[in-house]
Amino acid sequence: MEYQIEKCYFQNIKNGKDILLDDGRIIANTQLTFDPPKPKSYAFCSDTVYNEAIIPIIEKVDVLYHESTFLQSEEVLAAKTMHTTAMEAATIAQKAEVKQLVLGHYSTRYDNIGLFKEEATTIFPNVLLADDAKSFDF
Repeated sequence: MEYQIEKCYFQNIKNGKDILLDDGRIIANTQLTFDPPKPKSYAFCSDTVYNEAIIPIIEKVDVLYHESTFLQSEEVLAAKTMHTTAMEAATIAQKAEVKQLVLGHYSTRYDNIGLFKEEATTIFPNVLLADDAKSFDF
């Protein structure tokens, strides 16, 4: 439905007010507007060792990108090089109660990045794998 509403009323519409047209009709604000999408939150943790101190900072974000340079079999190497395993990233996601975990920053020693998802989903179910030129729509 199209209304001939002068620009001087636009701010009132944005402020949630109904509009009274010159002919006496009232147009409810709900006919002219819609609620915006809910804002989404995102956290990015990379080049970091496993550290639960970040949990309060990233708690309940919609999407957490967390490095997972190594698999759990290289846990000692991960700690030595100040990186994280897929299982550790999933543990952070679980404890922080995030909605979605995206893993990335994999060591080139692995030919199959699918192993990172397999490992992480044993702890946290909602896991996606980042890869070159890959994009996500959340």
